[in-house]
Amino acid sequence: MGNLIIIVILLLIGVLAVRSSLKHFRGEGGCCGGGVGVPRQKKSLKHVQFRKSLQIEGMHCENCANRVERAINAIDGAAAKVNLKKKMAEVRLDRQIPDETLVKAVESAGYQVVAVVEKG
Repeated sequence: MGNLIIIVILLLIGVLAVRSSLKHFRGEGGCCGGGVGVPRQKKSLKHVQFRKSLQIEGMHCENCANRVERAINAIDGAAAKVNLKKKMAEVRLDRQIPDETLVKAVESAGYQVVAVVEKG
């Protein structure tokens, strides 16, 4: 009887772990200290002159996307909108900002920039 109880408890723990992992990899979990439904920080620019697209690796949830957005928005003259599913940050600029500055901001938040593409 004792073995049966232990097996049932272990199965229950396994099922809960798999459910949590699936939510995490779909970007629905609360990893990285955040949770679902965390509001995004919005920043607008008066005169957008340039656009860049950043391909970013390492984001797993909305909190990760928020951290990237906040890091880029902290740069004077830059405003970002991050798409978690595409792993992209669309950045609007009101002045020329070097790619290295954007990459450094994202990497300081703990993520990796794979590519930076100038938009027309």
